[in-house]
Amino acid sequence: MIDLQLERGRRAAPTLVEQLVRAFSQAIETQSLRAGALLPSVRQLAQAHALSTYTVNEAYTRLVSMGLVVARRGSGYRVAQRGPAARVAVTGWQPPTLTATWLLSDVFADHSVPIKAGCGWLPGEWINESGLHHALRATSRVPAVRLGDYGHPYGFAPLRERIAAQLDRHGLPVEVSNVLLTQGATQGLDLIVRTLLRAGDAVLVEDPGYCNLLQILKLAGLTVHGVPRTPAGLDIDVLEQQIAAHAPKAIFVNTSLQNPTGATFTMANAFRLLQIAERRRLWVVEDDVSRELAPAGAPLFAAMEGLQRVLYVGGFSKTVTPSLRCGYVVAERDVLRELARAKMAVGLTSSETIERIVDKVLLEGRYARHVEQVNERLKAAHATVEERLDSLGLDVFHRPRAGLFIWAKLPVEPARAAEIATAALGDGIWLAPGSYFRPDDEPSAWFRFNAPYSTDDALWRFIGRVK
Repeated sequence: MIDLQLERGRRAAPTLVEQLVRAFSQAIETQSLRAGALLPSVRQLAQAHALSTYTVNEAYTRLVSMGLVVARRGSGYRVAQRGPAARVAVTGWQPPTLTATWLLSDVFADHSVPIKAGCGWLPGEWINESGLHHALRATSRVPAVRLGDYGHPYGFAPLRERIAAQLDRHGLPVEVSNVLLTQGATQGLDLIVRTLLRAGDAVLVEDPGYCNLLQILKLAGLTVHGVPRTPAGLDIDVLEQQIAAHAPKAIFVNTSLQNPTGATFTMANAFRLLQIAERRRLWVVEDDVSRELAPAGAPLFAAMEGLQRVLYVGGFSKTVTPSLRCGYVVAERDVLRELARAKMAVGLTSSETIERIVDKVLLEGRYARHVEQVNERLKAAHATVEERLDSLGLDVFHRPRAGLFIWAKLPVEPARAAEIATAALGDGIWLAPGSYFRPDDEPSAWFRFNAPYSTDDALWRFIGRVK
């Protein structure tokens, strides 16, 4: 067993996963751990150092992807051989090609990139493991007869009630009949597009904005126009110009801790947008998946407007786990009925089993305390990343000290951004170039950084070489 000196605490950076990877890598390179040596099992290492099994498993997965460790069924994890074959595995590693296909789908299955600075989720070791395990155990005791059908088209009623209560605390009083559960917030956006819009309709989006939404809109055959996102919200002058020029049917916005900029609407900017939407008869689709990570007082469009022209989309991927695909749409009842019909037409009901698990996490999994701890750790990660960005003299769009994302500009011509991202993959670093978040795919020198995944020294050594 190697001597592990782990830095702990909510402000610990790098993360525990990164510390484990570094410690084992050094031990293997200095041959303190020799080829063929058996590593402790995931459970043994977790128990010996008071770690979660998620943390250890993620660290071992990264070591395997680096070619330093091999996993064999029945014999655990062993240090890889250091002969010619092992050298090929490490130095001959071929990074994935940075394409829209990889970024949209393959990235979720590709564990070969050690540093995921461009990803869109929390680190695995930040998951509420005890709350999740409790929920899984509780759900496993549900009689099979209760799980023997498709479930309700609107979703599991107790979870819908809990969401309604949660929104009430945020100033949006709604009934259970206003809440539709979906397979993640992204499906909620897709259902809204299918229900309210038709091919050829014009819509407005934030520029930059949520990349998966852009693909949904394009697949639906909509004409997409961007409105510049500012730290305060939208550029209102450009918004008015785009409405006058294109007569859009809807506008899609990220209210709090926007993906990718991390910015949150000010109350004044939100009020102006709603005034314009009412005057121009625009649907406002409010994607607010990061609400639980946002500072108190962030505006909530649906609460300000009352669900007359606003459809509210939320989910639990940022606070529970993205692997439990559970989101929701809140809307006026007649609109929600049409959304439920679309949901049943394209995929039948959402998973009641998953919805029961999420409900148990919210009810009995110390959810509020978990979110509080995540927010504290995010604040510390932001401070660390901002310090590295400032030391390199890079432009930072906004400093939220909350949520996942920081939007920063590298000192390169926009046309070179894709080249930089490809070069980074060669060093085992996933960057998210700005073009991926723009409605017209225009090159951009801005990049999205996931704060908790962007504390690794190797990332900043690479960024420092970028000219």
